[in-house]
Amino acid sequence: MNTFEFTLRYVLLEPNAQIGPIVESLGRNGCDDALVGIGQPGRVALNFTREALCAREAVFSAVADASRAMPGAELVEASPDLVGLTDIAEIMGFSRQNMRKLIMPGCAGGPAPVHESRPSLWHLGPVLVWLRDERGYVISADLIGLAQVTMQLNLALGMTLVDPELQREIRAVLV
Repeated sequence: MNTFEFTLRYVLLEPNAQIGPIVESLGRNGCDDALVGIGQPGRVALNFTREALCAREAVFSAVADASRAMPGAELVEASPDLVGLTDIAEIMGFSRQNMRKLIMPGCAGGPAPVHESRPSLWHLGPVLVWLRDERGYVISADLIGLAQVTMQLNLALGMTLVDPELQREIRAVLV
């Protein structure tokens, strides 16, 4: 078994729901390996430390457990996924300046940010794969797997917002 650390963020069906019963339900439904964050009314963040054979099993079982515990709550984000330079540097144990030199656009063919601004944001999975494959850094396969699973989950969540007709038009323009 491996240990995976990740966060799932939810919007509750009832924005003014009492948190006590939610925490109890999370514990009864298999989420006793999560720290519960309740910083904003109507939102819950679950920071999991879950043992599983692989990242997919860890994340998917946590989503299933949280869904049972909080019926009607909407999963809005899984992390680690979208990261800035500081986040990547911290994960890799680099200085932010070193990470900036490695990844900034036009430098060494690194992955393009998904949002280029202040701050620019990248999907962590492709950055880790690039650092491993192109730059020779040793990176845990479990961390890469976790970043790839959370990215795919977030992309799938985003697809629920897609207008199918508009998507057909976009595909026609892009080809």
